[in-house]
Amino acid sequence: MTRGCGRVRVAAVTSGASTEVREPVSPELVLVAPPDVARVARDRLPDPLAARRRLHAAPALATSGGGVAAVAVPAPRARRRRWTWWLAAAVAVGLAVAEAVFFQGSVFNRSSASEWRTLSGRGNNVYHPSWGEENRPYLRVAPFSYTNGLGKMDAGPPARYISNRIFNDVGQNLFSESAVSQWGWVWGQFLDHTFGLRNEKPGERTPIPFDSNDPLERFKNDLGKIDFTRTPRAPGTGVTRPRQEINTVPSFIDAFAVYGGSDSRLEWLREGPVDGKMSNNRATLLLPHGYLPRVNARDRSLSAGRKRAVPAPAMDLMGQLVGNRSQAVVSGDVRANENIALTATHTLFARENNRIVSLLPASLPEEDRFQIARRVVGAEQQYITYREFLPALGVHLSPYHGYDPNVDPTISNEFATVGYRVHSMVHGEFEPTVPAATYTRAELEAFERQGIEVERARGNVTLVIPLGLAFGNPGLLRAVGLGPLLKGLGAERQYRNDEQIDESLRSILFQIPKPGNRGPHSCGLPVVRPGCFSDVQDIGAIDIERGRDHGMPHYNQLRVAYGLAPKSSYAEITGASTESFPRSRMIGRRDPIDDPDILDFTKLRDADGKVIPLTSDEAGEGAVVGKRRTTLAARLKGVYGTGNVDKVDAFVGMLSEPHVRGTEFGELQLAMWKKQFEALRDGDRFFYRNDPMLDRIRSRYGIDYRRTLADVIRLNTGEKVAPDVFKAPID
Repeated sequence: MTRGCGRVRVAAVTSGASTEVREPVSPELVLVAPPDVARVARDRLPDPLAARRRLHAAPALATSGGGVAAVAVPAPRARRRRWTWWLAAAVAVGLAVAEAVFFQGSVFNRSSASEWRTLSGRGNNVYHPSWGEENRPYLRVAPFSYTNGLGKMDAGPPARYISNRIFNDVGQNLFSESAVSQWGWVWGQFLDHTFGLRNEKPGERTPIPFDSNDPLERFKNDLGKIDFTRTPRAPGTGVTRPRQEINTVPSFIDAFAVYGGSDSRLEWLREGPVDGKMSNNRATLLLPHGYLPRVNARDRSLSAGRKRAVPAPAMDLMGQLVGNRSQAVVSGDVRANENIALTATHTLFARENNRIVSLLPASLPEEDRFQIARRVVGAEQQYITYREFLPALGVHLSPYHGYDPNVDPTISNEFATVGYRVHSMVHGEFEPTVPAATYTRAELEAFERQGIEVERARGNVTLVIPLGLAFGNPGLLRAVGLGPLLKGLGAERQYRNDEQIDESLRSILFQIPKPGNRGPHSCGLPVVRPGCFSDVQDIGAIDIERGRDHGMPHYNQLRVAYGLAPKSSYAEITGASTESFPRSRMIGRRDPIDDPDILDFTKLRDADGKVIPLTSDEAGEGAVVGKRRTTLAARLKGVYGTGNVDKVDAFVGMLSEPHVRGTEFGELQLAMWKKQFEALRDGDRFFYRNDPMLDRIRSRYGIDYRRTLADVIRLNTGEKVAPDVFKAPID
């Protein structure tokens, strides 16, 4: 580009030929040019915003070389006073047209696909278009670990056996030492459902053994095993090359969970007809009464002359939805129905899309209004992640130096399969608190019939919702209300990120009580009553087995791959003073690893180090540190055997590490998070700190992506929440 003598020279996008604006560039000119030419010309103006208001539209001229020439035409002037009325009308129409023309030329360049974030993630990196694209293999950081080097799963102690001795919390909850609220795990899951999803089609069936005679097994399992199927291998792998797996969604923080990754899903989600033409859809998302649409939302809408209902996009079904699909809701990601907190977050950002659309001029084309909203929502998700979520967990990244096209943002298999599995953070209850008049007596009675405990105190009502009841139950979100549930997530601390996993996930994941039980709450909290359930699904055991399925290296190998020194003993892994079982009358000396008493808690402390009585109410609400009758190191040694530190499963070893001071993570998990979130930042051309379009949107329309999660909640629900919802108040 050259400047001088009132001319602007720039290479036309379509042909590479140079074009010029031959008239002196001034606010009196009407620029009709390819968007890149128009953009350069506007930069020449002393006051681009003032000039923009005076631009008018005219056709672009094709050049003989197939390019598009820039044309500058003086703006029309009135020659006679009698034409004043005509000019006034023409100016009004011209300004409306110019609004759209300017938008296309300066905020979005419709002729340049590289300025748009694709749904599939393809083309984010113009030099490596497939980096971060959906349906591509995960990256590998560490060497593969398969028994035959190609795909046969490594052997190890049975995963449920490990879970009963390492992950079993025996009903004693420990909470975040940094007072991270439940938004920690909920936002983490919302992100996970944005940038990661393995191929869920069942592969080879390799069930996890279930031993009903295990002395530490409290549950019965009518199936006699825990169902598990391998992730299908990526094409071309597992035969002559090591088995690899596919990430079916884009590896970007791009609000995928809100919009999905295909035109067909997005068209169904947007208001307007479903006829294969996105051009006639509205900018707003379908939100009947402010909530995500059910799968049958379009059954009565025979749009575009259809004679039958428009089928909804596929959604994962779990819990009570398995036999009642019509109650499932639809969102960008197939997992939106997993629990009501996740469903609420999907709903919140769908509302945010529509709120942003409502702020844009109606004169803009619907597609442009939608693309602005989508761009802002994606930037908000990034902003909240990097400015609130990660710092709240104690994850501090290296300084940002701008977009780096040499960084591949693709999610690594190690991060997806080991590092980002934080199921121990998941709280066993939701407790929204509202003024007593919020619900009618009939509504409160209906809650109680479902198994929700209703607590009344000081003019307020608190609903104690068991996690098991929240699985696959999107209708409960409507009954409770979006605002109260979202506010409640910020009022309670999440569970401590350690080796303990709540029984709702560790034994009865997605299970419904057997007939004859009054409801989930009658089945016991915090200690689940095994007789209520006939099947066992253990997320901890599945996490171990998934690591073996994906060829994850053992714990020490993974530490080395992330630049950390290996550990030489079980005590060094956990930071314990001993890895031997104590001599105690309470523990059998012959096989202590099989004695249930090894899991007993003997002392609890709160965040200030104060001792908490074991049987007190405070023990269930304020315990941060717990001492057990045996050390975690002793139990690891009992499970894996003397001298087998190098055989510890990566997932188990990672969760067994003591936390790095000021964080919610041990050394290995912290290193994995830092590496991946830096790659997601540095390798994304549309990262909010690298996207000039966001500044133009803010300047042009006053819409700012720099919103905290608290801001988004307030703007879309009217709830008054604390400025930082990622930190729970400490009583």
